[in-house]
Amino acid sequence: MSNIKDKVTDAGQTVVDAAKNVGHKIAECASETAAYVKEKAKFGCADKGENQGVAGIKEHMEVYASCGKKVGVVDHLEGNAIKLTRSDSPDGQHHFVPTAWVGRVHEDHVHLTKNSAETEKGWKSDAASCSSCGA
Repeated sequence: MSNIKDKVTDAGQTVVDAAKNVGHKIAECASETAAYVKEKAKFGCADKGENQGVAGIKEHMEVYASCGKKVGVVDHLEGNAIKLTRSDSPDGQHHFVPTAWVGRVHEDHVHLTKNSAETEKGWKSDAASCSSCGA
């Protein structure tokens, strides 16, 4: 009986070790992927250049979520909202994001404080709807 118990324990330990190795590989790849996205999205630029704030937002600037994913391109500012272009929208429609979600603005791009899922879930179909949206 103890022989079977020892074999089960050994098999269990083998599974645990394999899971740890897989977990470490996944974490390593995720870290490399995040670094690549940040580099391509110019996300690592917090120390390069001055944050221009909402006043620095201009037409055709790329808009990035906090996770580094591009979520659109600025069409223009409308009240307290950024109107995103239709051509860069996943559904071909204009979307609006509140300026309260802007984390920083640099020479050619805007960074939001929301990740892409939060941004896409919370964006609005008109600027007026953004007036009640908080950070």
